Amino acid sequence: MKKLKKIMLLVMTFSLSIFSSCSSDDDATPIVPIGSNSSAGQGIIVAKVDGVDFSSLEITSYASKSTGGGQTTLVMQGNTQSQAINMIINAYDGVGTYELSDDNVFRSASYIEPNISDPFNSQTWNAPYQDSGLVGEIVITEDSDTKVIGTFYFTCKNANDDSIKNITDGAFDLNYQ
Repeated sequence: MKKLKKIMLLVMTFSLSIFSSCSSDDDATPIVPIGSNSSAGQGIIVAKVDGVDFSSLEITSYASKSTGGGQTTLVMQGNTQSQAINMIINAYDGVGTYELSDDNVFRSASYIEPNISDPFNSQTWNAPYQDSGLVGEIVITEDSDTKVIGTFYFTCKNANDDSIKNITDGAFDLNYQ
């Protein structure tokens, strides 16, 4: 399991480095003001990471759905040059509230600080984690053929050093790939 996590982290890190090296007419996606009733701008994820604003780049933000074995999986991701938020909902069933808890490990969220120069020293905080109980929610408010919109929050833990990150005031408006 640890090897799989490291391989996935390595793939995400390389993807992030490729996307962050691309040029664009825009300098950066502006940070959207985040409040309790806020929403993300189209094509991005916004949140607060321990109280500091996070706003993903539109070029590296997406959602995808896949179906296998009679169940649908929703994956959502948003990156900056130095941070990433990923959320996975297995047994996805459309609009609704999906709890993140150690009772259901088929729903997960991660906050990542990739180390491009040394991918094996990247840091990842995961939710849920062992003996965590309820640590967050992903709320899907709209799901169409082209995009998914909603809000989220979660508390996540780094397995390397047991540090905790609080991801709050999260919102997304992501286009499906």
